[in-house]
Amino acid sequence: MENQYDVVVIGSGPGGYVAAIRASQLGYRVAIVEKYSTLGGTCTNVGCIPAKSLLDSSEHYHQAEVQFKAHGINTGGISLDFGQFIRRKGEVVAQNTAGLVYLMKKNKIQVYHGVGSFTDATHLKVTAADKTEAVLTSRYFIIATGSKPSTIPGVAIDKKRIITSTESLSLPEKPASMVIIGGGVIGVELASVYARIGTSVTIIEYTDNLIPTMDRELGKALQKSLRQLKINLLLGSKVQSAVNNGDTATVKFLDQQGAPQEIKADYCLVAVGRRAYTDGLNLQAAGIQTAKNGKITVNEKLQTNVPNIYAIGDVIDGPMLAHKAEEEGVFAAETIHGLHPHLNYALVPGVVYTWPEVAAVGATEEQLKAQNVEYKAGKFPYMASARARASMDTDGFVKVLVSPKYGEILGVHIIGPRAADVIAQSVLAIEQEMTAEEMIRSCYAHPTYAEALKDAYLIATGQGAINI
Repeated sequence: MENQYDVVVIGSGPGGYVAAIRASQLGYRVAIVEKYSTLGGTCTNVGCIPAKSLLDSSEHYHQAEVQFKAHGINTGGISLDFGQFIRRKGEVVAQNTAGLVYLMKKNKIQVYHGVGSFTDATHLKVTAADKTEAVLTSRYFIIATGSKPSTIPGVAIDKKRIITSTESLSLPEKPASMVIIGGGVIGVELASVYARIGTSVTIIEYTDNLIPTMDRELGKALQKSLRQLKINLLLGSKVQSAVNNGDTATVKFLDQQGAPQEIKADYCLVAVGRRAYTDGLNLQAAGIQTAKNGKITVNEKLQTNVPNIYAIGDVIDGPMLAHKAEEEGVFAAETIHGLHPHLNYALVPGVVYTWPEVAAVGATEEQLKAQNVEYKAGKFPYMASARARASMDTDGFVKVLVSPKYGEILGVHIIGPRAADVIAQSVLAIEQEMTAEEMIRSCYAHPTYAEALKDAYLIATGQGAINI
């Protein structure tokens, strides 16, 4: 039959397209269903990729303003073409989505654009934008429909003045001011983008620290960096409401002392997290169970309670990260094939693409203390790194947490230049159960940002740093 498949993947984000490709590589007849007209999901279209494009563009502009003179580069007066700033981001997205179209064709994966809705555990109805329908029959399904921005009581997102990260990536003109509700990963990244190009930015965060899910020292160091960008940080503050005034938005909140305050800005960006997106899937028809938070319940094999239906990525428990979804996509496809893949959630790295970047893997100091786990910390500042001094990127540090008994690496936490890339070595080291001594004995190229890791391990083991 024309619409009969071995595996149908619902959702074409990083988890979905990776799952589809891996299933095809394993010899299955595969289809992928995508609600929108382009492939790639949130990450490629309105998340990771466009955000990093704007982060890079804004950092170049900021360096031209504040650092080029120190390098002997005289630019004269510089200005920002905000239209081109946004257009370049669009070009990057288009290149990536075109690459996904190529990969689907290369791997002989049939693409259906439309909303997928289960009619039972083996059939999915796909309704296209023009209302035409196709019914797909499949032995297996992998649900990878991702997530959508969430909000808080008193704050209704209208996508005009009270916006989400999606709208913030395509504003019609550079805003003079912006209030961001939430000091997590999305909030601090977008705060960096707009503060660098001259927008007056205020972050209102409910907890007393930025990026509260990460090691506390990282958040404290990030506060210092963001304040250098003149970002106003209102920590320990509770937002009560946000109102669209037409050409501005007003946010009312309680400050650290519980006193009522309000602030007005061109835009209010809501960055308080995301929720699992399963709208329209008609999960009940397939008998699929969900938890109270709306996420799909799966077992250790990523199977739902319906054995032939799997779920991955943001629709299930765990960090809402593209690379976590990718690993789960491979895991699900290989499990369907009868293989026995391995996935260690404790070793999914977290990254924040501010500058300096923030990256971490393993346990935080707070977690180790709460569990009464003995550890030694080694902390090396980038101020003492020759490579960092050469590039004028001396903010931040590397901190490693090591077991004093056997030298086991318990956690690595970095805030500094290229932390997102440097953390990969630590993920591999912990995965392969390397010790601090083995990390010290490895040869690091000089001068590099990664050398700071070696010195941190030397400090943790009581030997003392030896590099600059």
